[in-house]
Amino acid sequence: MAKLEVRGLRKAFGGTEVCKGIDLDVGTDEMVCLIGASGSGKSTLLKCLNLLEPIDDGQILLDGVDISVPGLDPQPVRQRIGMVFQSFNLFPHMTAAENVMLAPRRVHGKSREVLLPEVTALFERFGLADRMGHYPDQLSGGQQQRVAIVRALAMKPEIMLFDEITSALDPELVGEVLDALRELREAGMTMVLATHEMGFARELADKVCFLDAGVIREAGPPEQIFDNPVEDRTRAFLRRVVN
Repeated sequence: MAKLEVRGLRKAFGGTEVCKGIDLDVGTDEMVCLIGASGSGKSTLLKCLNLLEPIDDGQILLDGVDISVPGLDPQPVRQRIGMVFQSFNLFPHMTAAENVMLAPRRVHGKSREVLLPEVTALFERFGLADRMGHYPDQLSGGQQQRVAIVRALAMKPEIMLFDEITSALDPELVGEVLDALRELREAGMTMVLATHEMGFARELADKVCFLDAGVIREAGPPEQIFDNPVEDRTRAFLRRVVN
């Protein structure tokens, strides 16, 4: 049984169906990369997995349990499935450490004294130990995005979702965020990423899914998708984005 299973997921906004019956399996410790043009449904799919958007039809199963049933409290699920967005969404009036500790203090009722060693270890892990007392406007974009990753990890999730987290960064800052994802990959975190970084997806993904017009047009290991794609639409997309 996969850690996360998606069956026939449909999601529409108004009269526009954005996800049109998506099936996806994510195994424990797997990194799954979602690729595709803007508007193909990647971000909407991730938001549905985190229960930020209710689905119109289908199922989302976490460890075999349907988490998409109407009326389910989303908060326990979001503690198990963390998410990081394009925008950092850090509170400007709080230091990096205060931003990271906010949710564990409110949700788990942990004190600052209890959290500090855990949070310090996370900042050290991602090369930010000397930035804990800095405010967001004192950090580079790459540092802010790494703080956002640390903030999500502070809740000790079982799965992490990443929505184009390098797209708002200057090119020279992309590498440090991808290095943070590499570290998570090596540590065995189960991850689903929407990304435009094709070299990264080829290097580290266990599975690559090409989304096109709201469906997964093709899925497989990176070497199949990038070197020997079956679908014409996949080949056309890759010709446009891979140098």
